[in-house]
Amino acid sequence: MKRWFDIAVAAILLLAALPVLILAALMIRWKLGSPVLFKQQRPGLHGKPFTIYKFRTMTSETDADGRLLPDEQRLTPFGRWLRRFSIDELPQLVNVLNGELSIVGPRPLLMEYMPLYTPRQARRHEVKPGITGWAQINGRNAITWEEKFELDVWYVENQSFCLDLKILCLTLVKVLDPRGISEDGCATVQDFTGSRNHQEMM
Repeated sequence: MKRWFDIAVAAILLLAALPVLILAALMIRWKLGSPVLFKQQRPGLHGKPFTIYKFRTMTSETDADGRLLPDEQRLTPFGRWLRRFSIDELPQLVNVLNGELSIVGPRPLLMEYMPLYTPRQARRHEVKPGITGWAQINGRNAITWEEKFELDVWYVENQSFCLDLKILCLTLVKVLDPRGISEDGCATVQDFTGSRNHQEMM
């Protein structure tokens, strides 16, 4: 049932958002150049890698050594606007149709975070990752990594179709609320370097 729900919602949203997708792609090409899409390997169900699609929100500016500049220097006002209304996330609907993402589930993070999780935190990969999730409607990026992972595991332990509907409805409200898009004082979100307890065990 969840898979059919994902397909139906993704197809409807893609059709409804088609004018926005086309306009966003043209604006990104004009303001940021190519490529229009940001592609990156992310861990999916059981940690299996897949390629996630997002609209590009940052420039490709580098320093004298060829290294990318910090996010806050590459994130443009236009990129902030795309993130403000979650327009940059719309291409992930293709990932949903491909079966790599679900509409609702723990957000797929970076591959390099995988060895840093505690056994409990790693449970977030027991379900398919999603475009939105329990952590996204309960603090988004304004809460700590540990709080975020605990919310993800709570979802794994309590998932249901009714809960998914609740999360989806609350997500529509959150899209209009800019709070929590990034950490205070940061352009995006700070990297996860491991939980304190996990570091002490190592």
